[in-house]
Parts: sequence; structure tokens; C-alpha cells
Amino acid sequence: MTPTPADFDELHFRSVVGRFPTGVTVITTETPYSGAPVGLTISSFHSLSLEPPLILWTLTKKASSLPHFCKTQRYVVHILAAEQQQLAKRFARGPQADRFNGVNLARAPGGTVMLDDARTAAWLECYNVTQHEAGDHYIFVGQVERCQFQPVAPLVYHAGDFDLTPPAQTIPGHDDRAIPL
Repeated sequence: MTPTPADFDELHFRSVVGRFPTGVTVITTETPYSGAPVGLTISSFHSLSLEPPLILWTLTKKASSLPHFCKTQRYVVHILAAEQQQLAKRFARGPQADRFNGVNLARAPGGTVMLDDARTAAWLECYNVTQHEAGDHYIFVGQVERCQFQPVAPLVYHAGDFDLTPPAQTIPGHDDRAIPL
């Protein structure tokens, strides 16, 4: 049995799936050739498995960074905090080199390049296990080697904007302290 062709256009489909709110991430790595940092904003990020700890995310085939992420051994997924909308927008467009202008970088414990931003809600250093071609995207599966979090509100994307992201405020942390965003 084969699927029936869609009876809607791409814009309608995008609006439909946009009803599902997602978190916002920036994923970083280095080019395998020059070691230059590469990064982009992704909202298609999900946990996949607890044992082993696996995540998945997708990247359009049109992305200029696709060859770098396909060939890299490791990358870092940064789960952005509510107050990091500007960072999400910066890594969503423009030339790669411009995305990193004025951004502090660090190394994750395994040596992978990462954003040095204490406001980030969480980060995961991942081994690049595999990629699968699916429609106009690639699905990346990463095995989490190291990760950290802090109890802050995440940046949320919904219906084409950050409309569900709460304004900067304090929220109770996991140990009942108020954590400023």
C-alpha cells in the first residue's frame, strides 16, 4: 500500500505542525577541515532513548552547514533559556562567521566547541552516531556523552514566533531558590 498524495500545500502543513510548541536550541561544532566554529538554531530536537542516552534533531538539505554536521564526530546542543531570543535569531540566519562575532566560546568536557553562556538552560555534548535521509531533511541521532542543566524557563517556539515564552522573571529552582532568568 502506498500513501496518498497530500491535499494541502507546504504553508498549510507548516501552520498545522506549528501548533505544537517546541524548545529552541543552538547546535555547535567545528568544520572538519579548518576547525572554524559552525552553529545554527534548531527547534526540531527530541530525546530518543534513555539507554543508551540518545537525542535526535533534523536539518534541512538546503543548509550550508549540512556537510559539516554530517562529517563531524561531535556536536553540542544548547537548550536556550527564555531570555535568549536574540541568540536564537542570530544563529537562525546570516553567514556562519557573523553568527559567532562577539560570542564567547568554550570547550565542553570532551573538547567540543560550545557557547560560553551561563544563561543557557542546558547543554548536551553528543557523539554523532548516524544520519538518515528523510524527505527534505536529514535526521541526526546523537549519543549524549555529557550534559548539564540549570532550572530556568526554556525558550519556546510556537506558531512561527516565541509567543509562549514567558517574560524574564524569577522561577523556583529545583532546590526552592529563586533563579533569576
